Amino acid sequence: MKRILLSAILVATSIINAQETVQVSMGAGYVNEVYMDLSDQTENSYTAESWDVAFLRDNPQNIGIRVNDGVGITVFEAANNAAAFDAIDVANEGAWTPLYNDDTNWDNGAFMQGSATYGWGEYNPVSHVVEGTIVFVLKYADGTYIKFINESYLGAYTFKFATWDGSTWINETTQTVENTSNPETRYNYFSLKNNEVVIAEPAIDAWDFVFRKYTTFLNPPGEYYTVTGVLHNPNVTVAQNDETTGGGNPNGLDYLEEINTIGYDWKSFNGSGYTVNSDMAFYVKRNDNTVYRVVFTEFEGSSSGNIAYTVEDVSSILDVETVTNVVSFGMYPNPSSNGQVTIVYENGALVSENSVVTIHAITGAKVYTSAVKSTSGFFNKTIDVSAFKSGVYLVTFKSGAASISKKLILN
Repeated sequence: MKRILLSAILVATSIINAQETVQVSMGAGYVNEVYMDLSDQTENSYTAESWDVAFLRDNPQNIGIRVNDGVGITVFEAANNAAAFDAIDVANEGAWTPLYNDDTNWDNGAFMQGSATYGWGEYNPVSHVVEGTIVFVLKYADGTYIKFINESYLGAYTFKFATWDGSTWINETTQTVENTSNPETRYNYFSLKNNEVVIAEPAIDAWDFVFRKYTTFLNPPGEYYTVTGVLHNPNVTVAQNDETTGGGNPNGLDYLEEINTIGYDWKSFNGSGYTVNSDMAFYVKRNDNTVYRVVFTEFEGSSSGNIAYTVEDVSSILDVETVTNVVSFGMYPNPSSNGQVTIVYENGALVSENSVVTIHAITGAKVYTSAVKSTSGFFNKTIDVSAFKSGVYLVTFKSGAASISKKLILN
């Protein structure tokens, strides 16, 4: 019965439990950014140089502007007064302040590091508009300079920019990018060089991590460098675990929100190529508590941009125990951090006795009770525990005179 129930749970929760090897490529010279969906290995690739600036658009109350640091663009704060836009002189580059994207948080981009309250601007309490006060200059790897100011934000980003031709600023342009554009993505992307909006990421629920180049602070040597690695979706968390002795377990690990938890250092340059640390496993947990175990196996570097990794669904399910010779019971996830726990049970035949699930607080107080079906078959019941305080609870499954209890941890 226990084995039958476990098999049924695996089907009901779509657990793969089969390791799959995945091959992806960023292309020679890392010309592409590659977004991966671990549930079905869907791959979405975008030309890395297609965009320059990205605008957070998922919520009218949230502001975020990032630069495409992976293609060698550096952002400088050149002036802290909007009126200085016309007076920017590239001869003063040595006095400008370099700014960088935060590689732990998507929304804390380089433009958010400026000296204004909101990085690039100040809030106007009368108009409820954030007004641009900081003038930035973007310096490209090819030596191009573009000056930029985000003039205002209220559900849309209105910005102005111009290009340095070697002696003066030309092609001054004002554009507005609406938050309502591309409603399934978190960011809207814009190419300043081509003066156009571009699509450079898939829908927010269609990817788990992205292979790309990005800037990070290396200490030592105490400088910012561009590295090639993996940044994860802000809606997943990742745990890293050294598994030199073999297979691992997704339970009991420290799942982190920092988007560079996988990062770049699962590989190292050995003088002629790259050595991949295949003893390091990464556990990627989605909001639905599906967990994928990822282990990198190959990295060919910029010559091809080819990468290989293995992935398997290791979603946490507690041990399933027999209540009677015809009834088995289990539950997941445990610990639970999303305010829900699913009870799974199987009746091998019609059960004459009533079956009941109860939950008790550690104090002994009963906080939940519900009857469950007694007909034969496999069943699951999701319980809303969002109103319960964090802590340890006791879940009891009772079938007639037989019962079994399990500890449930709510985070």
